[in-house]
Amino acid sequence: MASDDGVILTNDDAAQCKRFAVEKKYWNDPYISLLTSRSSAKHAPEISRGYYARVTAMRTLLHKFLMLTDRNCQVVNLGAGSDTNYWLLKELDLFPKSFIEMDFKSVTARKVAQIKRHEVLLQTIASEDEDIRLSKSEIHGSDYHLVDADLSILSQVEKKLHESGIDKNLPTLFMAECVLVYIDNLKTKELLKWIADQFPVAMFINYEQVNMADRFGDIMIENLKSRDCFLAGVEHCKSLETQKQRFLDVGWEGADAMEMLQIYKCLPQVDVHRIERLEFMDEKELLEQLLSHYCLAWAWKDPNNLGLAALDVT
Repeated sequence: MASDDGVILTNDDAAQCKRFAVEKKYWNDPYISLLTSRSSAKHAPEISRGYYARVTAMRTLLHKFLMLTDRNCQVVNLGAGSDTNYWLLKELDLFPKSFIEMDFKSVTARKVAQIKRHEVLLQTIASEDEDIRLSKSEIHGSDYHLVDADLSILSQVEKKLHESGIDKNLPTLFMAECVLVYIDNLKTKELLKWIADQFPVAMFINYEQVNMADRFGDIMIENLKSRDCFLAGVEHCKSLETQKQRFLDVGWEGADAMEMLQIYKCLPQVDVHRIERLEFMDEKELLEQLLSHYCLAWAWKDPNNLGLAALDVT
């Protein structure tokens, strides 16, 4: 099992990389600077382009799910960290009935403090009809819930979703970015099976490593080990097939997956050309190597034929 502190550090690194890319104008996000601290570290252009592809692809599927369900749905962000999608969706008036974020207590406590510190964040959650319930590490509003839980302990996840008023009869989207890879395979299997069993109409979007059985993967694993961060679930990151099969094995109706290198080539090319002009990148091979070791996988249960099986990032 990865140490909690090590995993939390990877979340902090990701948040700072996203903020750096936003400040370089890769995409627009006025809220990330309110939820993250600025790092003095410079990030190579291939890192920012990788995060651009990651954020764009995740949001494309998120937005498509919301539009397909006519927003009569729920979103659960597992290991949400400093994610800003709640506020961005509010801006777009593309919002589900409920948005639930879940992470380690130390992470949610920091986010609660930042939300309380910035009026624009808190006012978005506030409702004229219902008071916000605040604690040191949790927030419960009318349509936003930030809760602390260890995702490897299913009973905690179930309890916190219940406290957030989850409606299992509504179409529900689960999101995870580099989260499952830090959880023991059996615990992940238990979680994914529970979701498949409990939610009749559901989708899961998972951004994670792939093709990890090569030298690049070995180096990544060793680098993370040196930071006391172990990839307990890396077995499912061997290939696109193993990424899909983890869902199919526990009762999901269907699954698909794409390497981020392929996704990068499918993104709107006008915008890709725009971001490629932001910073000069000397070696494109480094970007291709990086993108070929991450993927987006998505799975669905759709007995009512809403069209979840047809959703993709293109």
